Amino acid sequence: MSPLSPPRRCLFVLTAVLGLWACQKKPEGAAPPPPGQIFAATAPEGTSEDGGTAAPVFTRITVQSQGQATVLERQESTWRITAPVAARADKWTVDNLLRQLQSAKFKSTVTEAPTEADLQKYGLQPPVFSVTAQAYLPDASGGGQEAPDRQRTVTLQGGLENAFDGSVYVRREGDPRVYAADGAVRYALDKELYALREKEFLGVEEPPLKTLTVTAKAGGYTLEQDADKAWRFTKPSPLRADAAKVKKMLQSLREQRALAFPPDTPEERARLGLDKPLVEALFTLAEGAPVRVRLSRVEGAAGAPVYALREQGQEALLAQVPEAAAAVLLPGIPALRDTTVLAFRREDVKRLVFHGGPDVPSLTLEKTDLGTGPLDAWRVVSPQPGKARTGKVAALLKLLGTLKAAAVGAPAGKTWAAYGITPTSRGAVLLDADGRELARLSLGREVPGRGEHVYARGSGDELLEVEQARLAELPSRPEDVLEAPPTAPP
Repeated sequence: MSPLSPPRRCLFVLTAVLGLWACQKKPEGAAPPPPGQIFAATAPEGTSEDGGTAAPVFTRITVQSQGQATVLERQESTWRITAPVAARADKWTVDNLLRQLQSAKFKSTVTEAPTEADLQKYGLQPPVFSVTAQAYLPDASGGGQEAPDRQRTVTLQGGLENAFDGSVYVRREGDPRVYAADGAVRYALDKELYALREKEFLGVEEPPLKTLTVTAKAGGYTLEQDADKAWRFTKPSPLRADAAKVKKMLQSLREQRALAFPPDTPEERARLGLDKPLVEALFTLAEGAPVRVRLSRVEGAAGAPVYALREQGQEALLAQVPEAAAAVLLPGIPALRDTTVLAFRREDVKRLVFHGGPDVPSLTLEKTDLGTGPLDAWRVVSPQPGKARTGKVAALLKLLGTLKAAAVGAPAGKTWAAYGITPTSRGAVLLDADGRELARLSLGREVPGRGEHVYARGSGDELLEVEQARLAELPSRPEDVLEAPPTAPP
């Protein structure tokens, strides 16, 4: 290859210099730098001059959507709607909105200087929705809520969706540019009043609940919770209630979410039949005002919607709820009653007496110490003393504590003998350390037509039916529970 001539060498150097200059020079049509966060609280370095955090603490949010403005305010650690109504805010919806305000960024700048026609084309004149967020920037100690120089306010206007990539056109007040933001921004921020309101309103927490009285044409009842968290019916008659089933019923009531919030006026309540409700419930709490819930059904050509009115003190909330809500508190007493045959605390049992029936010696066991563990040592006292098998006794206590009735009848009164239940019947007696009776199981004859069941009497006065198969493990001889003697060496 021949060396370049001087003129060509000069031309080559000049071309290289011009190319380098062209690469370094910003073209007039080049895209602007990334636009950054939607809610810019501080400079990009992320801290204020006094060392405070860059993360803003939002205090007030105004959402304009579907022609209505909804105002949310932080009150201590929760958010409440203060306009156009006073109500609890939906925590999940508000948290999602705040996450987008704190972290969302513009994807790109669509146009630097939009015209009126551009704004209309992007759905920003007028905007489809807008959000005004007020916040303060905490100082190094976490304060600054009242400091004027730490306040920040941003209004974001949202427009149409870009059908190409699902992004949304947005504009920030005070900034002429039109930006593109991720579609998740619109999903989180474009919320009308119903979406922002808390939909769960019928629930009453179980721990502070003392009594529940339900009045209905289909039959009412009163439930009472004692100090041991056990539930029992006091009306229409004293009965043990199944705590798990009561808890499930209360949980089901809590899950009945509002479908709509009609205006709460005396005229509207009367129109919806709440002056003569289908179901009325009164929840009495350990502390605070009682909660009154009324449910009504409005028959019409379009269906039979159900409405609920919840009142506590000076607060009241009216809402349309799912039709299933009308039946939640009316499962029927048989469905809520406790079918556990014996009611006792396993750790209180220190002595067991098993009756094998007439002419069969009773089998008596007692704990050898005062421990409360399920595997504590037991011994047979009579008729043949000896060490009892720990696992066997634990299994017997579990059986007696979990035995369920297949059917529950009315109290038998003085007619127990007619069902084969007498003082000498087969069964078991559980006693505490002082010899006080904790529970007694008495078994009678077979149920006619149901040979796999026998009549029984447990902790209540009701006539029960229990499966014979569950009773096969009850001991009747000492060898059923005694430890086997050691094997003699060969």
